[in-house]
Amino acid sequence: MSLEKHDLHHEFPEYHVAIHALKVGDAHFAAQFARYHALDQEVHRIETGVENTSDAYLEERKKERMQLKDQLYQQLRAYQAG
Repeated sequence: MSLEKHDLHHEFPEYHVAIHALKVGDAHFAAQFARYHALDQEVHRIETGVENTSDAYLEERKKERMQLKDQLYQQLRAYQAG
């Protein structure tokens, strides 16, 4: 099974500059970004077998990651729109 990267720079390469600008200029975005990154790392460790958990736990982490990604995406779009 091939595991794709889900970090924001791979998910939204067109927002590379906006991601950087918001990480350094918006504390709320930076905190959400950090949480997203931590969740993504945790999910990746579970999927690669480094950590073992229940399927339900993994699915909850994936849902939380998806919700955060949606929120971050909305902030990126708003930033790009000016």
